[in-house]
Parts: sequence; structure tokens; C-alpha cells
Amino acid sequence: MKSIFSERLQDLREDKGLSIKQLAKELNFSDVAISRWERGLRIPNIEVLYKIAIYFKVSADYLIGLEN
Repeated sequence: MKSIFSERLQDLREDKGLSIKQLAKELNFSDVAISRWERGLRIPNIEVLYKIAIYFKVSADYLIGLEN
């Protein structure tokens, strides 16, 4: 089941015109990890969440659904 985080990560990635592979390279993670996060199979730890928020210039609260 997809979470708010999963949906927002996918939306942010697609809005930037990036493939999963490209985002993985940008963030220095595996494409498998990105795919699992987007499909809701895994949840990233706080350090990863921070890195994603910085990359996309959004808050961690936005990523996890506490703000719009």
C-alpha cells in the first residue's frame, strides 16, 4: 500500500523529469531502494528523509504528509 511519502516522492521525481535510476544516482542510493520507497515496500530512515527533503527543497513534514 502506497503511503503519502511514497506518492510524494514519486510526484517530486516525476515533476523534475527524473527516472528512478537518475534520482538514485543524484542521491547516491540504489535504484532498488528508490523503487521500494515509491511502491511503499520500505520507509527510509531519518537521514535519508533529510537528504531527499534537501534535494527537492521541501520540508520533511511535507514528505511525510504533515503539511501540504
